[in-house]
Amino acid sequence: MLKKWEKINQLKKISNNWWTYIVDVVQLPDNKTGEYHYVHTNGSSMIVPVLNDGRILMVNQYRYLRDQESLEFPCGSVKNGYTYEEAAMLELAEEANVEAETIEYAGTFNPYNGVTDEMCRVYIARNLKKKVVPADETEEFEIYAFQKDEIDLKIQSGLIWDGMSIAAWMLVRNKI
Repeated sequence: MLKKWEKINQLKKISNNWWTYIVDVVQLPDNKTGEYHYVHTNGSSMIVPVLNDGRILMVNQYRYLRDQESLEFPCGSVKNGYTYEEAAMLELAEEANVEAETIEYAGTFNPYNGVTDEMCRVYIARNLKKKVVPADETEEFEIYAFQKDEIDLKIQSGLIWDGMSIAAWMLVRNKI
């Protein structure tokens, strides 16, 4: 069994509406002291919307850090006071302009386990109806519908490069 680290102290450095930058002072298994820097979040929810004809909705949005557009499944942070399911439904309406009669939990993953404690829960949305909710002022979306094999090809070719969407696809692909 691997030896665990012991947290001695925790310093919250920077905080905003989405995450907190934390430095933990830790005692390592060899009794040396070290620091571990990471980002804490409330988690995130990603939702894969499935149309009645089997096509899957994805949203295209601009990603500032890459200065590039990105095809993704609707996703967002779990805000204070919200559940994962409520966050998923809100993101579905804000980003894909639909609401789901039913959602099914598909799995959970950590998007970057060396840097964040965030856990992303993934849902499948079915029986969709139009619902337009204003998006955040920093967000703009184009909505596309794809067959399963089209999503596979876009991942393989690098056209879908968002790691969270790729991870979510692995969790939902065989459930659709």
